[in-house]
Amino acid sequence: MSRLAKQIGLPRLPAVLSPVRRFRALDFPLRAPSTPRGVAPLPAVRRTGVDYDTEWARRKPARMVRAAIIEGPMRFAVSGLAAPDRRGQDRLLGLEGPIIFAANHHSHLDTPLLLTSIPAPWRHKVVVAAASDYFFGTRVTGTLSSLVIGAIPIERTKVERRSANTAAELIDEGWSLLIFPEGGRSPDGWGQTFRGGAAYLAAKTGVPVVPIHLEGTGRILRKGRSLPRPSTTSVTFGRPLKPTDDENAVRFGARIEREVAALADEASSDWYRARLRAHAGTSPGLTGPETGRWRRAWALGDRARGAKRRTRNWPDI
Repeated sequence: MSRLAKQIGLPRLPAVLSPVRRFRALDFPLRAPSTPRGVAPLPAVRRTGVDYDTEWARRKPARMVRAAIIEGPMRFAVSGLAAPDRRGQDRLLGLEGPIIFAANHHSHLDTPLLLTSIPAPWRHKVVVAAASDYFFGTRVTGTLSSLVIGAIPIERTKVERRSANTAAELIDEGWSLLIFPEGGRSPDGWGQTFRGGAAYLAAKTGVPVVPIHLEGTGRILRKGRSLPRPSTTSVTFGRPLKPTDDENAVRFGARIEREVAALADEASSDWYRARLRAHAGTSPGLTGPETGRWRRAWALGDRARGAKRRTRNWPDI
């Protein structure tokens, strides 16, 4: 067949069926020039991970699209799945300028829940610190994360000052930051030890840290589950914190974790008793007992079980 095609002047069959091969045969300037021998090639330009450029997502058109998503389908979905009970927003009265919001982390639902719970002065000018290896692994996921939740890539597998400097520059430009100091979702329902990112950025930029405790999102969409299960949740905002003169990033980060633990105690009991335990330093920790896996699951109790029934208490007439 190829001999007949050659006799009548037709191109060879592989060239017809392989446009990639035909493109590779083109020469400069129709394709990129090759590197001459003896010259070191330029490093490849990375466009994923921590190198993903999110500047376009903070321009006005993208911000308008994101605001429409947050106030529309995201708020509707959060209301239907989580029925959030929001508390402590009055503790933010009088605050102005950018804020670092630091919350515990149990579920992918945490970010939409917080984006629809943060008060209006900051809600539409906040960026979310997101793991570069998970949310920016490809250009598609990076684009969606930047547009929908305003995410910026943060390196969590190693110490990387470029991510911290990017976040600090955005804070200096007036953007607030939502960060999960645990570095990832809880694997078993208990919290994890806070890392020092929020404390370091607060000390570097001079802005306050608002601790937030989230409860119930693990029942809806915990790590390892693909389908959500409706339940009830609570979002408790704490009082703003700033590092004292004798506190470094490590001590301040530990104080942020203690405040989130006190908010968890407040959500499960009441404000007065929770503040008494916080003052005495006896608030239950976020990380749970240091014991075997089955004992930790047993100690978790009702928080690890299925969705709670939503009940409405009618007033007595």
